[in-house]
Amino acid sequence: MADRSADSWLPTAAYLYVLHLDGPGLAWEYLRRHPDYRRDWLRRRRRPEAAHRWGLRLLEDPSLDARDAHPAWYPDHDAVLQLYPDADPSPNASSFQFWRIPGQKHLIHDGKRLILMARRSDSCVRLALAPGLEDGMAVVYAVRPGAALSARYRTVVAEWDKLAEVTEASPTVTGRPRPAPSAMLEMRTLQALDATQAGASLREVGEGLFGADAVASDWHADSGLRSSVRRLVRRGRSLMHGGYRRLAQLE
Repeated sequence: MADRSADSWLPTAAYLYVLHLDGPGLAWEYLRRHPDYRRDWLRRRRRPEAAHRWGLRLLEDPSLDARDAHPAWYPDHDAVLQLYPDADPSPNASSFQFWRIPGQKHLIHDGKRLILMARRSDSCVRLALAPGLEDGMAVVYAVRPGAALSARYRTVVAEWDKLAEVTEASPTVTGRPRPAPSAMLEMRTLQALDATQAGASLREVGEGLFGADAVASDWHADSGLRSSVRRLVRRGRSLMHGGYRRLAQLE
């Protein structure tokens, strides 16, 4: 029987923010749940090299979810825009305008360079700022060469487009599209992972995710519902134990 004092996983509403996370954000959600990572965080002063074991430049506090944490992945995800001063700008060159970047801004030094993270409710933009770049300067962005150059370029363009989405005023009421099936899968996977780590049985996980009525009517050895819960639990453990690296593009 699960420890009922650890049922913070039960309110599905507490996981709604997961629906708007990108790859690096999801990777952090799985990594921060790893018991060994949490132990490394507690011993961080004696073992500063531990960050590299997890694909990070620096250890980040696992008590912070992806809305408040600033994990610095190594190497960078393709979505990180690397900005440099434009040495020969054209008359219509784009410029770096710090205060016009939408969202809540955070500046972090990852041990090597300055990273600017700009978060909104539905997106996060990450900028790696080259030394010497100042507000108002014309900028160029760098894309690493390689076989996936076209895909990386498309990712960079998509991230750059987010920066252009600046409006003078936001409407009082905004509509959002229905969450994608992949986003729902991540939300349920994280909830199932938390439940099993809190000691919940598969049936209790099913009740938390799909409701007691659904479980009461369709829970037996060969039921599709039970198989779905089992797959969610297995997927969560796999992502926590290294699978998160694919989400963060570490491999």
